[in-house]
Amino acid sequence: MKKLFAEFFGTFWLVFGGCGSAVFAAGYPELGIGFMGVALAFGLTVLTMAYAVGHISGGHFNPAVSLGLWAGGKFDAKDLVGYIVAQLIGAFAAAGALYLILSNKADFQTIGGFAANGYGELSPDGYSMTAALIAEFLLTMFFLLIILGSTNSRAPKGFAPIAIGLGLTLIHLISIPITNTSVNPARSTSQALFAGGEFVGQLWLFWIAPIAGAIVAGFIHKALFDKE
Repeated sequence: MKKLFAEFFGTFWLVFGGCGSAVFAAGYPELGIGFMGVALAFGLTVLTMAYAVGHISGGHFNPAVSLGLWAGGKFDAKDLVGYIVAQLIGAFAAAGALYLILSNKADFQTIGGFAANGYGELSPDGYSMTAALIAEFLLTMFFLLIILGSTNSRAPKGFAPIAIGLGLTLIHLISIPITNTSVNPARSTSQALFAGGEFVGQLWLFWIAPIAGAIVAGFIHKALFDKE
């Protein structure tokens, strides 16, 4: 249960901090943090929670990460369901908290896109489904390679959260204009359920592409890099 609570709180912080920065601060008049600020916010959520609770649960905070670690031989299959459920609950709870804050703004009318992910008309810069599939697959694959490499027993000790956090920052800097950046099915699901409409209809891509990329990375690391 300690591991599941750690995954809940870690995923909550990722969604609340990352998506919250996009919802509240990215476009704030004159002082908005923009794409770079949102990218850094996502990286910081993972970095801080990896240090805070990573020693308890491994610091996945993402169903794709759990499945990628399983594919890489670093995580037991029997724990997958519990981790993924905890991550989804944490993400949904964070999205609910964001909604409560946003809806209590004096001039509130609609939550808009609510930092949800999308392609086509829902892509920030109009990228197609194919572009979104390629981007989410490749970026999640490299995210898992960073995670697996930096946490390997032969890697320098204590620095993995920094590499992982900066890796996620870079991923967002690349792909916010393409899909609003997922690489995390829990983060995508929580925001899409609140945003509603076609965001829910496009949610399949933000499960399939990140999970496929993560699993491929797990197999690559196990076959090529996880050797003495």
